[in-house]
Amino acid sequence: MDLRESLNWRYAVKKYGKEKVADADLQEIIEAIGLSASSAGMQPYRIFVVKDTNLRKELGEGSFNPQITEASDLLVFAAVDRIDQAFIDNYIGYTAEIRGIAAAQLAEFKKSLQLHLLGRTPEENFTWAARQAYIALGTGIIAAAALKVDATPMEGFDNEKFDRLLGLSEKGLRSVVLLALGYRDEANDFYAKFKKVRLPKEELVTII
Repeated sequence: MDLRESLNWRYAVKKYGKEKVADADLQEIIEAIGLSASSAGMQPYRIFVVKDTNLRKELGEGSFNPQITEASDLLVFAAVDRIDQAFIDNYIGYTAEIRGIAAAQLAEFKKSLQLHLLGRTPEENFTWAARQAYIALGTGIIAAAALKVDATPMEGFDNEKFDRLLGLSEKGLRSVVLLALGYRDEANDFYAKFKKVRLPKEELVTII
């Protein structure tokens, strides 16, 4: 399938079958997420792949998202809850290492990051980090569709419970959005045969 066909094929699956996503496909989706666009390339979020069925059952208790437990795999996108000088220093050092240059050559870039990030409140930076995680989520959805792997992005979960059970708070992270991966159960998914509803391009897009 080409990209447009893949995107037209996909939908937010409500009911998953028992087939598991091949590890090679899962790794390709994760690689794509890792290559996603990110402001200043900082990737102020982390992804947790939850395969443990008992843990997922506990995470899904009381949720209206059965995909948490029924899908082949569950990805948890968690945003950094605090951007400080150490975070910026680590990123500058890593960038210098990857590009094979001295950190001093990135002084102006570092100064720009400090100006824009350290002047904001922790909650403002968390909101920014969460938005970056959503960009990565979108990349993961598209990558899954290209591989004909079904995906369901999910909010409406118990963030505090996820943070506690996954030990996110100790890592300086807060869960923001989930992505279930697997294969649709067409016979039992009420939405599987529905035609996709999207605004006509003329209404959605304005060219100025």
